[in-house]
Amino acid sequence: MCGIAGGFTLSNFDAWRQALPRMTQAIAHRGPDADGHWLDADTGIAMGHRRLSIIDLSAAGAQPMVSGSGRYVMVFNGEIYNYQDIRRQLETAGKAPNWRGHSDTETLLAGIEAWGLERTLQQSTGMFAIALWDRSERQLSLARDRIGEKPLYYGLQGGALMFGSELKALRQAPGFCGNIDRDVLALYFQFNAVPDPHCIYEGFYKLRPGSILKVKAEHLRNVVLPDPQPFWSLTDVCQRGLDSPFKGTDDEAVAEFERLFAQSVAEQSTADVPLGAFLSGGVDSSAVVAMMQAQLGQKVKTFTIGFTEDAYNEAEYAKAVALHLGTDHHEMYVTPQQALDVIPKLPNMYCEPFADSSQVPTFLVSQLARQHVTVSLSGDAGDELFGGYNRYQTAEDYWRRISRTPSPVRGLLVSGIELFSIEQWNKVIAAVRWALPKKLKEYANGKRAYILAELMKQKDMDKFYRQLVTHWRLDSGLVNYQRELPSVYSSDDFLPPDLKGKPRLMAKDILGYICTDILVKVDRAAMATSLETRVPLLDPRIVEFSQRLPLHMKMRGGETKWILRQVLYRHVPRQLIERPKMGFGVPIGPWLRGPLREWAEDLLSVEKLSAQGLINPGPVREKWRQHLAGSHNWEYLLWDVLMFQAWRDEQALAA
Repeated sequence: MCGIAGGFTLSNFDAWRQALPRMTQAIAHRGPDADGHWLDADTGIAMGHRRLSIIDLSAAGAQPMVSGSGRYVMVFNGEIYNYQDIRRQLETAGKAPNWRGHSDTETLLAGIEAWGLERTLQQSTGMFAIALWDRSERQLSLARDRIGEKPLYYGLQGGALMFGSELKALRQAPGFCGNIDRDVLALYFQFNAVPDPHCIYEGFYKLRPGSILKVKAEHLRNVVLPDPQPFWSLTDVCQRGLDSPFKGTDDEAVAEFERLFAQSVAEQSTADVPLGAFLSGGVDSSAVVAMMQAQLGQKVKTFTIGFTEDAYNEAEYAKAVALHLGTDHHEMYVTPQQALDVIPKLPNMYCEPFADSSQVPTFLVSQLARQHVTVSLSGDAGDELFGGYNRYQTAEDYWRRISRTPSPVRGLLVSGIELFSIEQWNKVIAAVRWALPKKLKEYANGKRAYILAELMKQKDMDKFYRQLVTHWRLDSGLVNYQRELPSVYSSDDFLPPDLKGKPRLMAKDILGYICTDILVKVDRAAMATSLETRVPLLDPRIVEFSQRLPLHMKMRGGETKWILRQVLYRHVPRQLIERPKMGFGVPIGPWLRGPLREWAEDLLSVEKLSAQGLINPGPVREKWRQHLAGSHNWEYLLWDVLMFQAWRDEQALAA
């Protein structure tokens, strides 16, 4: 795991020569072990690298790295897990260079010389963000891994292309201008993170996962960048899954999945530094740890944090799994003050506004792990691949009922709900609560009535699901003068039209939620502690296999992640795992009424909200009033605003 930064310019190269060390220093946390630079004034290329040494700790693994022939120069962030297989292929074909070391970086460069960039990436299993300079073609290529585990920002500004692992690096580039894009800001408030391919700053983007951007001098002269081209597409993977579904028995499916899972864990457990795993005691992390124990044949170091609040504490479950598997288990119980102390660090940790509150415990468990290891595996992606979220079933059930209701009737119901305010509905529901069915007594309130009204307005299941996962609605009036931009959440043509129901919703979450939220959260939190994280379930072979599986091998008889559980239960007793699903969060709602109230009140003041004319204070102040009064729990929507406000203050201080 490392950090990369650099630029391609046709003028003012001396400024880039001076700026490059500042760019790499800004992301030193991503690579504390070494700082490398490569510059070519004749062609205007500046490339920098911060190294976190994982494989080949010697100078032979240092970057920027020049290929054996001298044609290519590369900086690379990530890991290629099957690099030893690629080496063997090159050697068998007689295309291997005289190896200088045993790093995956050198292997990538040798593959590029033999096969070209696109084919090499298609052959590679791993996570990566790459900048490659071709001295022969005078072309800079930027590439990003299939699902987007590693970040890569870029933009054309001041006649130069600038790129980097984090926006912190780009802010140090010559001519950088960071104007907030209000349309992107509206997307952030919808989804509590900035979705690909957008960036919070005007004129900047995240490279789409699974794509390559190729830039030459003519693009800089014309001030127009070409479109990135895909080398891998989830759309194609889903279509192949529809065209060639798995037709074997349950036992055959479990055996094939276990083979792929074991292969992925074995490859991702390769490192020349200490390695461990996060363990929550849930299905996904327990399966990864169980497979690590089986593959490595030694005690795996596992890490868990616990909370004194029972509703947020999974430490006892993790401890029971660790005891059964015999891991070298490390746990830390976090006090409320320790968790609160993380919050001021978040705006700097996340270089764009980011508001998934599980960022707090993710940083804390990363901090714990880094005291013992340099690499940690995680169980992320099991829910999206194998149907782990209850919302998949809920969304399908609700949409089925709503879609069967004639449009005129739906319109009348929506109009009826919107005749009264949320507070008025709360009073009505309180008066008749005694007569409501048991299920409705717990959930009925004015807020849910308004959510139902919004859902009934939707025209198809794609829009219905997008509304279901939206925080601030686009028409909420929160962001002034914004328009809706297409993104991985709103562009429904990214997926095959024949992919329907729950499988479609899972695929949408792979495109959107995993890349925009989960992977960003883990990457920034772990990298803030200089910890590398790996996600075995995102191995492309597992992703592709998951798209071939029939739904009943993912969700069956009310049980989610069926196939993953079958593998897990060969190692861990069912009774240690079976329990209601818990989120990995912290009690933001009560904290905002208590120890965080003064901090929040400052950020949510009318003066602060009105600054720069981006946010309309009205909707925020109303929700803040309701939250403090205890009549509503607006913790998620308020956290979205607070994280943006805190981030904006951080940028002002850094300017």
